[in-house]
Amino acid sequence: MNKTSKVTVVLGASPNPARYSNLAVHSLKSRGHQIFPIGIRDGEIDGVKIIKQRPSIEQVDTITLYLNKQRQKEYYDYIFSLHPARIIFNPGAENDELKKLAEEKGIEAIEACTLVMLATGQY
Repeated sequence: MNKTSKVTVVLGASPNPARYSNLAVHSLKSRGHQIFPIGIRDGEIDGVKIIKQRPSIEQVDTITLYLNKQRQKEYYDYIFSLHPARIIFNPGAENDELKKLAEEKGIEAIEACTLVMLATGQY
């Protein structure tokens, strides 16, 4: 793993290759990031098995969200238990409530597109 590698949780990962979460896992993996795709469907993305539980993960840098705000609510406690440095709210995942809670805990919360950030070197 390279020194710029970031432990990244992709919350809302889908085995469907047309979904942006799937594309993000491919892009993150190709750039050497350690990825944990968490979703509700069985499957794998680019050889990485989708995790259907909520595992404890150490040193999480980024959680990138691909769930709408209604679906995010059940993950609040899990998200905060991982102590991420930042949360990326991808288009369609914007959530003012979660963003405010994260910022109150000192977590960077940004509305952005993970794919664009990766493509432009902002990740």
